[in-house]
Amino acid sequence: MAALSDQLLVVAIFAYLIAMVCHAAEYAFGNRGLVGRTAVRRAPARELVGAAIGGVDDAAAPVAGAPVPVAPAGPTGSDRTALLAGRAAVALTGLGLLVHLGVLVTRGIAADRMPLGNMYEFILSATFVGVIAWLVLLTHRPDLRHLGIFVVLAEVLLLGVAGLVVYSPIVPLVPALNSYWFVIHITSVVLSSGLFLLGAVPAIMFLIRNGYEQGRRGFPYQLGRRAPAAVALERLTFRVHTIAFPIWTFGALIAGPIWAEAAWGRYWGWDPKEIWAFVSWVVYAGYLHARATPSVKRNVATWLAVLGFVTMLMNLFGVNLFMSGLHSYAGVE
Repeated sequence: MAALSDQLLVVAIFAYLIAMVCHAAEYAFGNRGLVGRTAVRRAPARELVGAAIGGVDDAAAPVAGAPVPVAPAGPTGSDRTALLAGRAAVALTGLGLLVHLGVLVTRGIAADRMPLGNMYEFILSATFVGVIAWLVLLTHRPDLRHLGIFVVLAEVLLLGVAGLVVYSPIVPLVPALNSYWFVIHITSVVLSSGLFLLGAVPAIMFLIRNGYEQGRRGFPYQLGRRAPAAVALERLTFRVHTIAFPIWTFGALIAGPIWAEAAWGRYWGWDPKEIWAFVSWVVYAGYLHARATPSVKRNVATWLAVLGFVTMLMNLFGVNLFMSGLHSYAGVE
């Protein structure tokens, strides 16, 4: 089962990689598929002048007196290619998710426990949650499909790092992890981490798209040409983080200390992992507070969301690989 899990990981990475290529094809070949037609119908007229745009702005209305934009009448060959590529990308992402599930299930069977005992298994689980959240979002907002290229890119990179850099063979849990709080604490942290991963994508794309809408055309702002409208990306960023933050609060700052008291006889000991979990919490709390403050610009608040994800990466990679403490369960030599 352990060997099968390793083999399925390779299959999952390739499925996500091919999905990324298909997303790139849709991104490049046209605007008249589902994503493009929705964008043309709903994007503000001022953003449709002189550019092909795949954005969505629910709150914006056409400029007074301007003609209402309509979708092009007939699809061209490149439009049909884009539509097929987009559908294939979503299908391959779903296939990758099923294989990804197989990676976790076979790993859990081989270990005879929940696959959450080390850094390698944590990455597998958090990325799995991120893909589920993305596909659920996509069922409600198909007009956001252009973001898929960046979501699956993050999946490929993280799973690649998991398999090549931080892979750990199956070993018994250390004594401190033998508790029912193991599932409660780690599962809630995995759920929130997966959602923060998903939330980082529209946050970064908002900063890129916002620059593009302000007239910037150099790298990386040119990547925002067919991204959803900045206002929609910013709104999505906020909504994902409002779901993830309470779960992170419970997992990292409530369930974690309760488990620490049962395992080590103290609720908080300023262990490196505890410090960075608290830093992440403070940064994300700062983002939500800034987002709710009318005087704070949206791009300033969104930079805090991006910074929060950087602290999450530091907590995952920096602390596990370069620091020692009671939470040193990375399993990497």
